[in-house]
Amino acid sequence: MLNLASSTAPHWIERALANVDEILLDHAHCEKKAASTAVSLLFRYPQHTALLDPITELAREELAHFKLVVGQIHARGGTFARQVPSTYAAELMKALRPNEPERAVDMLLCLALIEARSCERMKLLAEHLDDVPLRDLYASLLASEARHHQSYVDLATTIAPVTEVRARLRAIALHEADVIEHAPRVARLHA
Repeated sequence: MLNLASSTAPHWIERALANVDEILLDHAHCEKKAASTAVSLLFRYPQHTALLDPITELAREELAHFKLVVGQIHARGGTFARQVPSTYAAELMKALRPNEPERAVDMLLCLALIEARSCERMKLLAEHLDDVPLRDLYASLLASEARHHQSYVDLATTIAPVTEVRARLRAIALHEADVIEHAPRVARLHA
C-alpha cells in the first residue's frame, strides 16, 4: 500500500524513543515543509489544473498537522525552534529528472514516498510510545499520511500514464530505500 522498498530498521525506533522531543520538533518542521512544498506546487504547475484542488487541500491538512504537533511541543513544556534538518529530502530529490513533465511526476512521487515513510514511522511511534497524548496523536495521523501518499501517486497519473508512474514509483522507492539506509543516525523522523 505504501510502496516503500524497505522497512525501517529497529534502531530507528530506539533512537526516536530516546529523543522524543527532538523527533517531535522535527515532525513539526516536516509538516511545515510539507505545507510549503504543496503550496509551491501550485505556483510551479498552474498548467496542471487537476492538481489545484487536491494540492490546496493537502496544504491545508499539513498546516493543521503542524498546529497539532506544535501544540504537543508546547504541552510538553517545549518551544518550536530552529533545528538542523536531516538530509533525507534533499537526497531523495536527487532522483528528479530534469525535464518537464517528467520532473513534475518525479516530484509528486518523491512527495508520495515522504508521506509513506512518515506513515510507517508514525505507526511505529503509535505502537511504542508510553506517552498517551503523543501515542494518540501519531495514531490519529496514520490515515491522513497514507491518504496523502496515495493522493500524490494519483496526481502523478494525471500527468503521465499509469504504467509509467508505477515504473517510476518503483525506481524512486529503491532510491528512497538507499537514502534511508545511508542517512545520518540522528533523531529525526526521516533519518
